[in-house]
Formats: sequence, C-alpha cells, structure tokens
Amino acid sequence: MSSNPIRTAFRRSLLVIAASALIVIAALYLARQPNVAHAPVEETAATAPDVAASSETANPDTPPPLTFTDITREAGIDFEHVNGAYGERLMPESIGSGLGFLDYDNDGDADLFVVNSRRWADHDYGESAAPAQTQRLYRNDGQGRFTDVTAAAGLAVETFGMGVAFGDIDGDGWTDLYLTTLNANHLFRNDHGVFKDVTASAGVAGREQDWSTSAAFLDYDRDGDLDLFVTNYVHWTRRFDLEIDFKLTGLGRAYGAPTHFPGTDNVLYRNDGNGRFSDVSDLAGIRVHNPDGSPVGKGLGVRPVDYDGDGWLDILVANDTVRNFLFRNLGTGRFEEIGEFEGLAYDRDGKATGAMGIDAARYRNDADLAVVIGNFANEMSSMFVTANGRAPFADEAVINGIGPASRLALTFGVAFVDLDLDGRLDLVQANGHLEPEINTIQPSQTYAQPSQGFWNCGDACRDLYRPLGQAGDLGLSRVGRGLAYADIDADGDLDLAISVNGNPIALLRNDLERVPGARHWLRVKLEGRGANPEAIGARIELTAGGVTQAREVMPTRGYLSQVELPVTFGLGGATRVERLVVSWPDGERREYPVEAIDTTLTLAQEAAR
Repeated sequence: MSSNPIRTAFRRSLLVIAASALIVIAALYLARQPNVAHAPVEETAATAPDVAASSETANPDTPPPLTFTDITREAGIDFEHVNGAYGERLMPESIGSGLGFLDYDNDGDADLFVVNSRRWADHDYGESAAPAQTQRLYRNDGQGRFTDVTAAAGLAVETFGMGVAFGDIDGDGWTDLYLTTLNANHLFRNDHGVFKDVTASAGVAGREQDWSTSAAFLDYDRDGDLDLFVTNYVHWTRRFDLEIDFKLTGLGRAYGAPTHFPGTDNVLYRNDGNGRFSDVSDLAGIRVHNPDGSPVGKGLGVRPVDYDGDGWLDILVANDTVRNFLFRNLGTGRFEEIGEFEGLAYDRDGKATGAMGIDAARYRNDADLAVVIGNFANEMSSMFVTANGRAPFADEAVINGIGPASRLALTFGVAFVDLDLDGRLDLVQANGHLEPEINTIQPSQTYAQPSQGFWNCGDACRDLYRPLGQAGDLGLSRVGRGLAYADIDADGDLDLAISVNGNPIALLRNDLERVPGARHWLRVKLEGRGANPEAIGARIELTAGGVTQAREVMPTRGYLSQVELPVTFGLGGATRVERLVVSWPDGERREYPVEAIDTTLTLAQEAAR
C-alpha cells in the first residue's frame, strides 16, 4: 500500500526539526566549553574585526581615529619585570604584576609606580639574573618624561610583588602606598616624598602563607578615614605545586590551574585613626566559606562601588574559577555577600569563570551600572548590567558588542575610560596567556596577545561597543597583566600603561586627533576635608549638552593596579558645563560653578560647620 503523502511530508518535517534541534544542542554544548578548569581552547575563528578608522567618515557608528604610541623608552622608563621563571613552572610566576599612577610628590602630575616580583632564592640563575628586581617609582616632570627615583623615595624593596593600592591613610595630604605580595604585604607611609615601611606598627602585613593580589583603600564605615580591603588568591606552596605536576600534552610541565588549590579568605582592615589598623574580617562578614568550612574565594580583582546608590560603598571581588562576590554594605559595619542573588556570581551560562580584572561604571550615561570582568581564554569577557538602574544584573557582553571579540583572548586588566573625549566610556583590555608554548598545541592561542580597545558609539549603534582594531601600538602583542591610565602629559586625554609579565612595561601615549570643536574636556580634582583629603569614594555628576555623566573618585580598578585620582570628563563638542555636582564621601552634596573647560578644576570641600 502506498504511503500517504501528507503523512510522509509530516514525518520528514519531524526528522528535519529533530536534526536541527540536535545541531543546535551540539552547538550550544560546544559554545559552553571549556569549563572553569582552564581546559584547552576551542579552535575557532572568532577574531575581532579590524575597523578602519578614518577622520573623513560620516558614519556615526564608525570609531574615530585613535592612535596610541609606545613611548616607554623615550619617556625614561627602563623597568623590566622579573617573574622568577626558570623552568619549574611555578604558578606565581605567571600571575604578576600590577602598576599604578599617583602624585607621590604633590606637584600636580601623575607619577608611575611599577610592581616587581623576584627570582626564587634557592635557584642559581647565573648570568640571566641581570635585571634589577626591586619595585620602581618614576617621577613625572609634568610633560610625560620620567625619572627613576626609587632609591631616593625609599622603595628599592625586593619581594615577590603582586599589586598596589594608593591612599592617604593618615590624612596628612601625602599619598601612601600598600604593596601586596606572595607572602607578607607592606604598607609604606609617605613622609613628604620619602616612603617609610610602617607595616609592623600598622598591623597590615597579613599572614606569611597568604598570596595577596589586589587591594583597595575605601572608607567603608564612613568615619572619615580610609580602611583597607585585601584580596587573597589561592593557598599555594611550592611543594604542593610540584607534587601536582601539571602537564601540557606533548610539552611537559605546565603552570597549574587554580581549581587544584584551596581557596582563601579576603581581609578587611579598619583604620583606627592612630596609625594602626584592626582586622575586622569576621566582624564585618566578608569571610565566605563552603559547607565544609573551607574558604570559597580565589580573589584576583577588587572594585569598591556603591552599586545600589544608598551612599555606602559596596565591594566587588572577581574570583578565579569560583563565583564572584558582591559584598553589600549594610551601613552597620557589616556586609552581606549577595553575588548570586544579584546576578554577578556567574556568567550568562550560569558558570564560574576564570575571572581576573574588574571595573564598574555607568557606561551609558544613565542609571544603569555595568560591571566588566576579564576572563580566561575561550571565555568572553563578562559585562553585567542592571535594568533601569536596579539589580539584579544580567550578563550583556554579547548584545553590547564585546562578547565574541573578547572570547579568544585571556584578559587580565580591564578599564572603562573615555579614550576620545566624546563623553562616553570606552573599554580597554590587557591580554596575555600563561603558557609560553601555548601556540604549539593550540594554534588559535598565543602567549603574547594584542590588547583590545572597544569604542562606545552610544545610541548610534545596535551593539554599543565596536572594536577599535590596531589603534597604533595598543594592538601590539604583549603578555599583558595590569592596566592603568592617567593624563601624563597635561594635554587632556588619557594615556595608558600596561604591565607585561617578564618584560618591560608599555607606556602608551594617547595621540588623539584634535578635531576642532569636537574634543573638549574637563578634569576635576577633589580636595576632601578631614582624614580623607583625596576624597576617595566621592561621586561627581557633570551635565553638558544635556547629558549627565557620573564618575567616582576610585583609583582601584582593573587587575592589581591603580588609576590616577583626578577624574576626566570628555565633553565632545559641548562648549560649556551646565551643572557639576559633587557627593562627598561623608554624604555632603553640593553644586559647583564651572567657568572654563579644557582645564583642570580643583574643588576643595569646605570645613564642617
């Protein structure tokens, strides 16, 4: 008996639908690989498009001509990072280090501090041990030329350095420095341009067995002085690392993954106002443990931000291969960890990622807050965004245009920064792999990787961010780690510095094309009162051309690094500022007149009445 043609067609339709479903399921499964154990990278062709930049273009969604020039040697920077590597592939060698901009001598310009690691004490490096392995401080002459003042400033310290944080801990008007390391940390008090180690008396060394990474100064209890939050990575020992014996197929020993090491607790130090700090981690509720009592955290990045707008600084922590933390400040001296509840703990697929650097900003100049996190290779960067200014967050990396373009890269430093002074926050990522020979077994991966810039094209684009392409020397391949920015040459635009594992840093001058009438700016420097003269934690709202930009005075962002304190607002073609409002760290809110643009405006908080 012949078959019914309608029934046959129906069956064929079912088969086609079923086959399509299987293809979709398989594609989704592959897209979700690898897992948080840092599995091998898929060999995909998801490369960032190279968008040609032309000053003649009339397309509003085409990036402007942005060029960064590597002036490291020309500027007098001769630093070379020492990671201690000699063949045993010990995990700490691959992680560091950071850097940051600060005005250590109070002359009004951005000086540069670079964190160094060191050689292992029990290994003979022979003639390869040439580079100096101390930390380095470079003084800026105000025009972007630097002089090494490390020894004179008291910072010629040898230690296995990781990250740095800046803040005036005693309210004397001089920025102090906290250095995180593989073992005990260091606090240096700035005595009129000379740093003195006050770690012991301050009580902030941490434990010898801690591996500290990022740190942040913030006034979490709003008592007027700066407290200190320190992220710790994994519980690591050389013996444990060697016993696990990590392997790369066909190449021998490899650097270990954090999934094989126990987690650790972060530390919160309260400033007691007398040169001493108290460890209030337990009291403040920032220790997060598994049901068996073991610590959850494997912290690499930290970003204080008032995410819910209640006037109290909350704390975001990027954790490597375990859930990210959001510590909500209850205003009582305590925090509650609600990262899972607020949608920041996992990526869009509900997985923990190899999270490194972190930053947060109101990137659309509206009420919504975005949190960007740099992740491991084959894990696109995360961009968690609120809805109508309220949590929970949703990972919108794909719809915002940074997802596919960031997937292949292994991203460490991240930063929201207005590169072209158009009033919209762009995004920069410092990339670099852990394994020097990764390309041998994974052709889609390289050890040195191009840094990436993403231009914020605002309402003109369906995808908010567009890859910048090469952008001069920004797109050169490096083993990137930390990322910081400052206006090093007093021309109004923001320059970049990238730390490079085992190599010289990259100081990148922003050679922004000066289109007449289209590149206006205003820099705002705050002088707070009392024990927080740098006004860390203040919020500045600037309205120009009918658009309100909101920025925070918060040097801690990215990965192991610090940005300058003055806040730069791009004004684009606007020729005047309509409104400028400062919410000071103690809660005072005040409007200030702005009489000129294309300059630095210094605002001092009035004495309390």
